[in-house]
Amino acid sequence: MSCLSLTPLLVLVLVLGVSLGAAFPHDTLRKGCSLSKYRNIDPDERKAVDKMRQEFVNNHKCNTRLFHRKWNAVHLPMSDRVVLVVAELNLTTAMLELPAAPSFAEVRQRPLEFFSHAREDVRGCVDPSHQPSGRLRHWLHKLQVAMRTSTACLRATTILHVLQVLDNLRCAALLDKC
Repeated sequence: MSCLSLTPLLVLVLVLGVSLGAAFPHDTLRKGCSLSKYRNIDPDERKAVDKMRQEFVNNHKCNTRLFHRKWNAVHLPMSDRVVLVVAELNLTTAMLELPAAPSFAEVRQRPLEFFSHAREDVRGCVDPSHQPSGRLRHWLHKLQVAMRTSTACLRATTILHVLQVLDNLRCAALLDKC
């Protein structure tokens, strides 16, 4: 029953992640882009995210290998790093906003606020005219496919790899120093 109401949310996440296909000309950040505060993510934020991840009860056997890639953000041009981070933040935020048991709802609150703020900040860095590279385009396609799986499976995969999302956000903020 709740899967039907989540479909529009998941479609929105996909559309934002793919259509924002964002980047910067010549791998520079756009004016108004405020990624610098994510160069050093507050250890307390990281602890809250890790606590949430550890307390998440994963009872799903998922074959979604969305976060298992042969490359990582540092191997992408800066423009693609931001596209990746936008897609991951959209997905993470959407999955954390789903209804949850009261104990998990409480522990996810701080990470959800952090990821929501980061998502808004990163959106200011987006240039919709950028076309993602082949690697990233392939991953965005995998995201589309994963979104057709069960919501529970996608949520579990996303939460279990949430520290990777933090690392990719930091990498995008560090620019060439990643």
